[in-house]
Amino acid sequence: MKILFAPVGIITGLLAGIAAQKLFERLWAVFDDEEAPAPDQREVAIPKLVIALLVEGAIFRLVKGITDRGVRSSVNRVTGRWPGEERAESA
Repeated sequence: MKILFAPVGIITGLLAGIAAQKLFERLWAVFDDEEAPAPDQREVAIPKLVIALLVEGAIFRLVKGITDRGVRSSVNRVTGRWPGEERAESA
């Protein structure tokens, strides 16, 4: 199952990453007229950089997680098998 799911997971992961980046850019444009700061920019205020990185990371993780879950659910409906862990491992 892992071998069959891997290509689908990779492709949808890449598409989710692109979608997350576009969503972040649109959201950032609502709050600031300038592009979001990047770590390699010398003249950027640290608080603004931290906020941008936190928001970008949260959006990226959310979009990728929802997309991954949706693809796994679709694979489960088609094949009858869940591609991944059934339950979280207990500590």
